[in-house]
Amino acid sequence: MQRVHMISLGCPKNRVDSEVMLGMIQSDYQVVESAEDADIVVVNTCGFIDAAKEESIDTIMEMVELKNKGAVKKVVVTGCLSQRYSAELEQEIPEVDAFLGTKTFTSIRDALAGTLPQRTYIQPGSFIMDNEVARTNTIRGGTAYLKIAEGCSRSCSFCIIPKIRGKQVSRPIEDVVREARKLTASGVREVVLVAQDMTSYGIDLDPKENRDYLVRLLRELDSNVPDLSWIRPLYMYPWNFTDELLDCFQNLERVVPYVDMPLQHISDRILKSMRRNIKRDRQRELIERIRAIDDMVLRTTFIVGYPGETDEEFQDLYDWVKEVEFDRVGVFTYSPEEGTEAAKLDGELPQHVMDERRDALMSLQQEISLRKNRAWIGDVTQVIIDGISEEHELVFEGRHYGQAPDIDGVVYLSQSLESDAHLVPGQIVDVQITDATEYDLVGEVIPSEPISLISGTLRS
Repeated sequence: MQRVHMISLGCPKNRVDSEVMLGMIQSDYQVVESAEDADIVVVNTCGFIDAAKEESIDTIMEMVELKNKGAVKKVVVTGCLSQRYSAELEQEIPEVDAFLGTKTFTSIRDALAGTLPQRTYIQPGSFIMDNEVARTNTIRGGTAYLKIAEGCSRSCSFCIIPKIRGKQVSRPIEDVVREARKLTASGVREVVLVAQDMTSYGIDLDPKENRDYLVRLLRELDSNVPDLSWIRPLYMYPWNFTDELLDCFQNLERVVPYVDMPLQHISDRILKSMRRNIKRDRQRELIERIRAIDDMVLRTTFIVGYPGETDEEFQDLYDWVKEVEFDRVGVFTYSPEEGTEAAKLDGELPQHVMDERRDALMSLQQEISLRKNRAWIGDVTQVIIDGISEEHELVFEGRHYGQAPDIDGVVYLSQSLESDAHLVPGQIVDVQITDATEYDLVGEVIPSEPISLISGTLRS
């Protein structure tokens, strides 16, 4: 069997696409962990912002160099960058054997075999998952991403995703539930729901009832997938946050009280230019409603350096973050993307100014995060075991309900592997927190029977 190495760049939604490709080839190819050990390398790229595009190009060129040295025989490029710039990539990087897009990556078997009708095979839109599609979960422990919709029908001025991925197409509730059951049958205990715009899930299925679709999905998953322990929706944009949706976080047994809600800014002028359809007062009111939920952890992201952002508007954002004290914050510098409305605006800021603003906001958040993490010391919380730590190989690590995989910190279990030998990835255990840094926690497992699902309070 030929050996294939998969490199998945970008967001969790792109990772699901990579897992689908792995599922499609697993019977005919051996998947290996290193490019140096592979005959074929697949690079599933991201094309969202400049930094992501640069990472994708750099990775492609590294694989091409391996091919030129004879270490690998074939390089295949898929994903958003390929979808967006296929003509340019085909011309500039002739060493790549095939280019597939966000809809055509399902032809990966033909690309690997060299039987595509043409070297570049791109079609508009995106491939839509269903529960019958073969898929190889690549997240360790007992966690898996579950993509419930593809594409986006919003028109945020800075975002190119709708032009790459197409308009939103939601999966039927019944199909998502069936996939969740298949995942739990394979040992998954936490599903992380992903979509480009989570709170608009279902609007394309039934515009009159779309406000209820996500609520209905969460209730179905909570009541009809008994082996599931944690349900974690990501990308909860601030529109369509109904009382019924908030009730899901408060009262459904398996939905963890964790909201990831990208806000992008606080200035009403900038929000209007961004086409975010929400103003400062509405953001504040929504945050207060979310924080009224017991044990809630709130994460957000901001863009600094948007065209025309003044010193006063950035200071306003800085002061607001200081006041609100989010649990988690990600900060991006504005990236002008061709084809977006924002790229046509005047007032582009120098990169060094954007970098300074990002660093200032992140430094502020580090202080807030450290204070909030230290408040966990002495508390007991439930932790899902991911496995042996990737940073400290002599201990296990896991995550509490307020830590999403890949984007948040972890809980290091301070005992040795020998003393924690009874731990199993995917198991949920009680842990007493003993130490904290800006991003991570340290804790000790409290000997007890494994916890099968959320029971009682998540933090005490």
